[in-house]
Amino acid sequence: MLNNNLIIYLVFFHCFIIGISNYLVQFPISILSYDFTIATFTFPFIILATDLTVRLLGASSARKIIAYAFIPAFFISLYFADLRIAIASVAAYGFAQLLDIFVFSKARIAVNDDGLKISSYWYVAPIISTFFAQIIDTYLFYGLAFHNSADEFMKNNWVNIATNDFAFKLLVCYIAFLPIYLIILNRLFLLIRRK
Repeated sequence: MLNNNLIIYLVFFHCFIIGISNYLVQFPISILSYDFTIATFTFPFIILATDLTVRLLGASSARKIIAYAFIPAFFISLYFADLRIAIASVAAYGFAQLLDIFVFSKARIAVNDDGLKISSYWYVAPIISTFFAQIIDTYLFYGLAFHNSADEFMKNNWVNIATNDFAFKLLVCYIAFLPIYLIILNRLFLLIRRK
């Protein structure tokens, strides 16, 4: 029952992050002459949630969350953005998250970081899976959403924005989310040991 409730909460979390990110992707910003969108700061939360889900509940539960979130995420995206962005969003989300789950699981096995304990190689799986998930998500989303779009700025700059977005999301994931991942793991494992 606890796993089912957690899955429901994670589906809502995924839908919320997708919706807010699809709204914020429409607002380009520049930082130190690099073009981004505000969504660069919100979407990496999904990668963090997916990696923690795989570690704690398994790849099957993580895939269920992606499947359950897919349709609601589309309609939430459609509410906040146009049809093209909504389609690009769920396509990129689905492919990237399933790839993240696959790579994360394989990387954990490769470095013998299996089970509910923190090994000395705990960081390998999230580093590798995040890289592949972010590259697929970023370029697939921007390509589908803005290649030959009516928005002249995004049409002419989507490759540059996607590249900056990808680099910055990796930086955010590795510098901020990797330590958060470890903190959450430590707390969860302490809770598990107490039970």
